[in-house]
Amino acid sequence: MPWLIFALSGPVLWAVSTHIDKYLVERYFRRGSIAVLLVFTALMGFLFLPAIRLYQPVAVPSLPDLLTIAGAGVLYMGAMFFYLQALRSEEASVIAVYFQATPLFGYALGYLVLGETLSSRQMLGGSLIVASVALLSYGGRRRTVRFNARTSALMLGCALSSAVSSVAFKLFAIQDEFWTTTFWTYFGEVAVGAVILSIGRYRRQFLAVLRASPVGLLATNGANEAINLAGGVAARYALLLAPLGLVQAVTSTTALFVFVFGAALSALAPALAREELSARALLQKGACVALAAIGAILAGG
Repeated sequence: MPWLIFALSGPVLWAVSTHIDKYLVERYFRRGSIAVLLVFTALMGFLFLPAIRLYQPVAVPSLPDLLTIAGAGVLYMGAMFFYLQALRSEEASVIAVYFQATPLFGYALGYLVLGETLSSRQMLGGSLIVASVALLSYGGRRRTVRFNARTSALMLGCALSSAVSSVAFKLFAIQDEFWTTTFWTYFGEVAVGAVILSIGRYRRQFLAVLRASPVGLLATNGANEAINLAGGVAARYALLLAPLGLVQAVTSTTALFVFVFGAALSALAPALAREELSARALLQKGACVALAAIGAILAGG
């Protein structure tokens, strides 16, 4: 089940990135537009483009295909914008719970657009994975995740944009070629960054943030974007090996790893994250990890 290794690499790396994102938002982007943070994502994509060209020749698809593939990158940046806006006012562990909505959109779109279907075993495994994440949303200091209409709208928008982006990517990665599709997807992300920088007030905010803390910001954000990029490439490659809904069910375990890493940070570096570490909370998290593991085994079989 090599697809499962790639699919799980995404949520593990994204969970690390989620905690770094929360730090970046609170440390450098508490004021001003969160769109400026997307410029750093675009910059990493810009650096990745020549690396792909050196690794393998990249074909130029027809204009309609090019616009659709680049549109997948634009949609991904839209998903990131919704996510970062939500992260600005909520805890990382709360935001991560909403990631479980992505496989629901993914399964529907995979069926409607790609004609994908899942076996009963795979559906059971995916359901267990989503259930394990849902179970994590109940508990902690507040007993339950409080309902916030704005956060819910932002994260549902994030989930839908991410699912549509994945469908567009897989549609062309299958019929064209993985690295060609990846190249033009990142081209779309870079184009979004260029548009943001072309707007005067965003460009001034970007330069002001850089001048205020160039070394710390570039080092932290550079490492974060590299981690996020590696997770994205792994998850996108998994799309070529397994149905969209199944891959996204596995990648929805990001919330699980956010909780696990948050607990570790709370114990080792409480200034960076705070998660409840009571016996009840640890037992609950352990049960969720076990449930997700069983689901992954069933889905991968």
